[in-house]
Amino acid sequence: MKKIGIITTGGDCSGLNAVINSAATGVWKRGWRIYGILDGTDGLAASKPHIVEITPDTMPPETARLAGSVLRNGRPDATNFISAEKNGHLAQFNKSIKKSLHELNLDALILVGGNGSLSLAWTTREIYSDLQLICIPKTIDMDIPLTDKTIGFDTAVQQLTSFCDQLMMTARSHHRWFVVQSMGRECGQLALHAGIASGATAILMPEIKFNTSDLIKHIQKSKTDYGVILVSEGIKMRGHSGRPADMISRELDKAGISNRTAYPEHTQRTGDTTACDRILAARFADCALHAIENNETYVMTALQDNICKTISLDDVINAGHPMPDPNIHGLVISNACVEPDNKMLHIAQEMGIYIGKTK
Repeated sequence: MKKIGIITTGGDCSGLNAVINSAATGVWKRGWRIYGILDGTDGLAASKPHIVEITPDTMPPETARLAGSVLRNGRPDATNFISAEKNGHLAQFNKSIKKSLHELNLDALILVGGNGSLSLAWTTREIYSDLQLICIPKTIDMDIPLTDKTIGFDTAVQQLTSFCDQLMMTARSHHRWFVVQSMGRECGQLALHAGIASGATAILMPEIKFNTSDLIKHIQKSKTDYGVILVSEGIKMRGHSGRPADMISRELDKAGISNRTAYPEHTQRTGDTTACDRILAARFADCALHAIENNETYVMTALQDNICKTISLDDVINAGHPMPDPNIHGLVISNACVEPDNKMLHIAQEMGIYIGKTK
């Protein structure tokens, strides 16, 4: 009988409980046992690993719709990779994780994480040398290379779209523009998709250069005197500092354009998990379990052209745009972004949305 572990790491999002539920259902069907690791790698590195066996009683089907993770992703006051690096204890932290995995005697570990977690797993892969490591990509940023979708993205788009929809009516009532700042870090996918869905007047992304003068002219020429300008949190403006939405708002003020800023913040990580994310979670969980049966390791589940498959973590790391991690020395994160040939850029332009300077 195989013993499978499952862990959620990094930032939370909707869809984590859906993938845990789907993985557990597949494990029970195979006659295996599955154990959830609580509090991410923090719980795994504890002197006594924080684990719980997942059963139909502890993980009923209705939990699949809930945001966040029933296993939790980590405690702010616990030692983790970042704090261990800061305090010079990273080597000991890694040894603690490997020791815990050895004591748990797992056959495989399913790691559900974002690009930082997956890059870190590959960098510290020796920790997982005694078992099969299967990774499942989750992030609202959709910044993981070689997969067309990540768990949590679809729900985040819905949440951000709903937020913008609500603002549109008060914007109309007051003949006002709302500058909405989205999450996404260095990737503009979330802003791009939600901006198209909500009918934003402009979408500003880290990947595409823009000119505030052109933005203002676009707004002034708009057929309405209200709307939403969606700004991804990763944009930069030379000579400006502060939050991106505030920077854009100040420029609109100078041009005499009535506006307010709005910050959906962590509501983008919440909300009932959409059907699309639940289905993706089920497909990734099924793919992960087949990978375990096939004795695969150091792989990530991916969706490519609507086909679910596994690809090596090595390929994932080497396919992205490398970015140094600001908190862990020597760690390079594999990052995906909105590429110039992204079809959604063309759609946005066809809708008359200002997105900046494209080729």
